[in-house]
Amino acid sequence: MCFSIPSKITALNAEAQLATVDTLGRERHVSVHLIGEPLAIGDYLLIQSGFAMEKIAEDRALDSLALYQEIVDKMERGEA
Repeated sequence: MCFSIPSKITALNAEAQLATVDTLGRERHVSVHLIGEPLAIGDYLLIQSGFAMEKIAEDRALDSLALYQEIVDKMERGEA
């Protein structure tokens, strides 16, 4: 099973169709070739294998990130 953690766009290179994203504090570069709608810095994406698969609403992204953080916190406390 693969999890797609919401990632926030921090920079865009429209010519190369690449975005720099922040995924739980880690920066990486992803292709946005598959996204058919306009993107802007601050948008959230779901990414799979280096490709942005879907642009998602900020409230949905923040809800998901809160759940991931809860899981990480429980793992660190040995509860998961």
